[in-house]
Amino acid sequence: MRIRLDPWPIDTFEGQLTLKPFAGLVFDVETDAWRAIPTKGIPQALREVLVVDGKPRMEARLLLDDAAGELHLAAFGAYVVGAVSLCPHGTRQAELRGVRARRVLAYSADAPLEPARLSPRNPHTGVLEYEPHAFDGRQVEGPRAKVQRLMLDDEQALSQEFASAMPLEEGDADALPDTLVLQDGPVRLGRGGSAVVGYVKTLHTDYLGADRIGLLSELKCGERTPILRFRVGDRGGQVSEAEGREQRFTWYVRLCDAPFYQHPLAGIMRLEMHAPEDSAFVPRAVQGVADLSGALLQKLGSKLHKDARAPQNLIPTAALEHAMSRSMGNLDLVTRRIRTHLVQQGVVA
Repeated sequence: MRIRLDPWPIDTFEGQLTLKPFAGLVFDVETDAWRAIPTKGIPQALREVLVVDGKPRMEARLLLDDAAGELHLAAFGAYVVGAVSLCPHGTRQAELRGVRARRVLAYSADAPLEPARLSPRNPHTGVLEYEPHAFDGRQVEGPRAKVQRLMLDDEQALSQEFASAMPLEEGDADALPDTLVLQDGPVRLGRGGSAVVGYVKTLHTDYLGADRIGLLSELKCGERTPILRFRVGDRGGQVSEAEGREQRFTWYVRLCDAPFYQHPLAGIMRLEMHAPEDSAFVPRAVQGVADLSGALLQKLGSKLHKDARAPQNLIPTAALEHAMSRSMGNLDLVTRRIRTHLVQQGVVA
């Protein structure tokens, strides 16, 4: 028995690798030859790359009791989304774009709340305004899930705002986008037709199967697998109503060699893009993005001595996370403002 190390730090929510088999169908669309495909480098036509990410935060949990004595859940929360714009050819410095913080008062749908405006003692420190958003049910994770959902929606809107249009029809010319967006996590439901690539840092779902996954260990730096297609929500004969209509292209890229003490899939990242419904072909623009992805991600991958989640936690993402944390403010000070507000409103006995 050989023992290998999962490279991600133990204090993260889960490891980098679990590989639960995908229950649905996965189709070959680029080639029937299951082999490594080398990167073709970054073409001059690609002028801008933006890395989009978001960061949620829960700031205070609330319990509300109504006139009938029933308890309801609510919470003060915040999230921020933003992007880092960079030149893939290194001709200019990277810059922050669209960093936007929002504060949310998430509450159970049967306990309506008004917006909360938290005024400071010192007028120079600014007002905290929490916009109410309802969630269904009374689950303890309801407020957190609502903040997360709002953040993902804003991430998608920001990605769509920046990304070039993406021709996805079979007869479209080879039109590589001039602006490409890398979005942390899978691409969101809906809003296809834009040059948005979801990059998935963890390998929790196995889309390849035992007869194909071995290629991932053999990939050299910058190489990728052929492009595959699958349907989101496919459970092997049962497709969820909300997700089953969505198609995805996906492929794997190696960012760097795995150290000898880590599992052989360390350094691998999965990418995905929207696909036309039941397409048996790969649009030329999508193939062009896949061909440059290895060279691009090698440049953006972080180093282990600087980031414990290297190389999948991209260098621009780490810089963006610091900016997003600053935009939400110090959590201890915010929590103090919330306590003061509740006392002033006379809602604390």
